[in-house]
Amino acid sequence: MSVASNLRQVSLITGVEAEDLAGVLLENEWGVTPSIHTDAATGRSTVSVYVELPKQQMAEIRRRLRASWDAVHAEAPHLGEAEVRIRKVRPLDWAESWKRHFRPLEIGSNLLIQPTWSRRRPRPGQAVLRLDPGLSFGTGQHATTHFCLTQVVGLRGAEPQSLLDLGCGSGILALAGALLGYDPVEAWDFDPEAVRIATENAALNGLGARVRPRLEDVTQLPRVAKVRHDVVCANLVHDLLISERKRISARVAERGHLVLAGILTSQFTSVCSAYLGLGWSLKESATGGEWTSGCFQRTTAMKVGSSRRSTRPGK
Repeated sequence: MSVASNLRQVSLITGVEAEDLAGVLLENEWGVTPSIHTDAATGRSTVSVYVELPKQQMAEIRRRLRASWDAVHAEAPHLGEAEVRIRKVRPLDWAESWKRHFRPLEIGSNLLIQPTWSRRRPRPGQAVLRLDPGLSFGTGQHATTHFCLTQVVGLRGAEPQSLLDLGCGSGILALAGALLGYDPVEAWDFDPEAVRIATENAALNGLGARVRPRLEDVTQLPRVAKVRHDVVCANLVHDLLISERKRISARVAERGHLVLAGILTSQFTSVCSAYLGLGWSLKESATGGEWTSGCFQRTTAMKVGSSRRSTRPGK
């Protein structure tokens, strides 16, 4: 990837009340979680993704984002107008931006997530995940990722458990799980750049042999799973969670847990209903900003293929 020549910051500049919706539009376009910066003086929020975008594609991207926002504004005029902005980003700008906004994060007393440049010392017995997000967002700061992390920590018991991270991004959930003792751990994403960054982060944490991120498209997964996992995290857009609910459910062990995130609060009821219809029950949910996430358990038996649980790394 030619980061130096094609790295762009693509932004929607809106009022604070519309920042989450702007984030959804950008995430639907590129499949990565946006960053948000709010100017306290103006009350305007800049919602951005950092993507490789050739110059010749910029006009089309502007047109698509403009059309998407116009459609939203027609239905919800109170959200106000949005400005579309695309600018070239130097690699130094990218690195310094993350150093300003990505700070150490504790998940309970068991896990500390910190950027590679942080020198913070962990508490006794606290697992440390060092992370360089690169172009694949996922640092634990966003409400959806934070919920998934709390579940990965909270669901970890004394018995052997396996973990699958669908839509792994930076690899944060899978790597945190490996550090906490889940084994085996699998991490899948449909974006080659996310797989590359997650692989680098696995090596950075000495987990390259245990966590091997791979390219997978959830829409193309077999409907019958050969291997099922004790905990499955799916931090995806809500329409994908609904349309592929049977494929996702098929990857969860009989007594396992399913963690769903990436869902706007207004969409959570429809996602919840879709999974309740497959025999799941909602164990826990949390709302952060405009996002609601949930942890589910099975209430009825469901024929989802082989009952064999994953017991070997890389399988």
